[in-house]
Amino acid sequence: MNKIEIFNETASIVKELSKLKEVLEYAVKKEKLKNVEFNVIIVDNNYIHKLNKEYRNIDRVTDVITFALEDDNVVINAGNTRVLGDIYISIDKAKEQAVNYGHSFERELIFLAVHGFYHLLGYDHMNVEEEKIMFSKQEAVLDECKIQR
Repeated sequence: MNKIEIFNETASIVKELSKLKEVLEYAVKKEKLKNVEFNVIIVDNNYIHKLNKEYRNIDRVTDVITFALEDDNVVINAGNTRVLGDIYISIDKAKEQAVNYGHSFERELIFLAVHGFYHLLGYDHMNVEEEKIMFSKQEAVLDECKIQR
């Protein structure tokens, strides 16, 4: 059984969280994963800035940070469950980017979560080839779930 936990660590009410979970459940199924567990944590700019500075040595706000537990080909299992890690999303940055990109907050929040999910699975976008693979996967999930720009 898969377990996706979503934690809202902000004072904001985020009505889009049930749709976000639904899309992530779809992505897990699409990737044919069984018995995986990961968390999505919604935070503010101050919190994600601290994470970015402490863990990445980057002294600025970012939109999403993932802490993948399977880096370096080490798979973490808790019993029969594969523990993927945590996705931190800045609600402030998601709202700002939704306006800048001209689409809904729901679309931006879900995009960031799906993007983080693929990072947890080891996908990256450090070069053009990697970017094509990762971005085509996340766009397929968004399109199939009718999360449009």
